[in-house]
Amino acid sequence: MELTITLDDSEKRATLFGSGDKNLRLIRGALGVQITARDATVKLSGNPQAVGQAASVLEELQRLLRHSEELTDQQVTDAITSVAVAHTAENGSGGVIDVYSRHIVIRARTPGQAAYINAVRENDLVFCVGPAGSGKTYLAVAMAVAMLKSGQIQRIVLVRPAVEAGEKLGFLPGDMAAKVNPYLRPLFDAMHDMMTYDQIKRFIANDVIEVAPLAFMRGRTLNNSAIILDEAQNTTVSQMLMFLTRLGNNSKMIVTGDDSQVDLEKPESSGMTDALRRLKNIPGIGIIRLEQQDIVRHRLVQNIVTAYGNNNGRGRALPDVSPRE
Repeated sequence: MELTITLDDSEKRATLFGSGDKNLRLIRGALGVQITARDATVKLSGNPQAVGQAASVLEELQRLLRHSEELTDQQVTDAITSVAVAHTAENGSGGVIDVYSRHIVIRARTPGQAAYINAVRENDLVFCVGPAGSGKTYLAVAMAVAMLKSGQIQRIVLVRPAVEAGEKLGFLPGDMAAKVNPYLRPLFDAMHDMMTYDQIKRFIANDVIEVAPLAFMRGRTLNNSAIILDEAQNTTVSQMLMFLTRLGNNSKMIVTGDDSQVDLEKPESSGMTDALRRLKNIPGIGIIRLEQQDIVRHRLVQNIVTAYGNNNGRGRALPDVSPRE
């Protein structure tokens, strides 16, 4: 397979590649991939597992360069070794989540994300709480798509509470799917990376992929399904209880949310916060909290989250207006 990576900071290109591209040669020799560098992009080609590992090494080296002006040979070697060990440890699958698209490698990019993926594999119900950009929704969709592809489940159900983020959108035209689509857009954005538009359209038409507002879940039992509840911090206690009890036989349920972005009129009444407290000691339920170091969106997002603060990771975010250097 082939994968093209755009560098976070093209000005550090020479440092990342090393003198005479020695760092790229180390990666190529250790993992057996072909590497072509041009301007601010790096093209990787070879075995899918090796390409995924090489992409992870480059990501780790770029992370190191955010806090340093140079890379040592030891740092490059350590990055290659740690990625290889991590890939081998994750079920012997190289850590790559197998989705329909052949042009993208999806895998954990931080230890927190690796713990999240393992929790989904090992538990039928998983809660993942974390800041914006930490991959909680994206990886949930990826795991659901992988389970669908492998035949482990028969359908994917995408659910989200219809709560606006501080704005009143008023009446939305169209049928139920059209009304709920704006709220489910982040889930579809992730899914478009993992399968073609025609596949998604066909799966929706055949009810293999179902979109449902939380209010329409009452009374249902969902068997042989991967059920994802996104933005769960905006559920009430009664809504969360209703949703969790929809879990049927041979199903996986993933609940994601950011407890620093509660849009309810009474943030303290969040059903997700209540559920985490009630269910934390029940076997078979995985609870993962991703942190700021797990943010893998644009490199500025981590700095933005830090600047705004989030009351030690719990409760509504409050702006910090104290002077900073």
